[in-house]
Amino acid sequence: MMDTMDTKSKDEGMVPIVVEFTGGLELLFSNRRKHQVALPSTDENGQSANLAFLVRYLCENLMGDKRKEMFVMNGTVRPGILVLVNDADWELEGEDQYELKRDDNILFVSTLHGG
Repeated sequence: MMDTMDTKSKDEGMVPIVVEFTGGLELLFSNRRKHQVALPSTDENGQSANLAFLVRYLCENLMGDKRKEMFVMNGTVRPGILVLVNDADWELEGEDQYELKRDDNILFVSTLHGG
């Protein structure tokens, strides 16, 4: 019974989400399009996990490539990357202040193309 409580309290400290990358961004993330992420439910300041925290977390923990500037600029997702929260534009959800919820699907789509 003690193990169940311990596991439950650990689970409550995490927010399971799905993060996807397309349009070439998957190359920065171990060439994988879809990632199951267990994100801490609070950021380094004790605030509820939001998209700004997710972006920092992805850069520090999931990005296999050192070229972070291809994903972030000035502390946020760089221009030219579309972010969808459960299939809705993040601008409709409060952008990087959107508080993440269990089973959210966050999709990052690069619209930048070389030529």
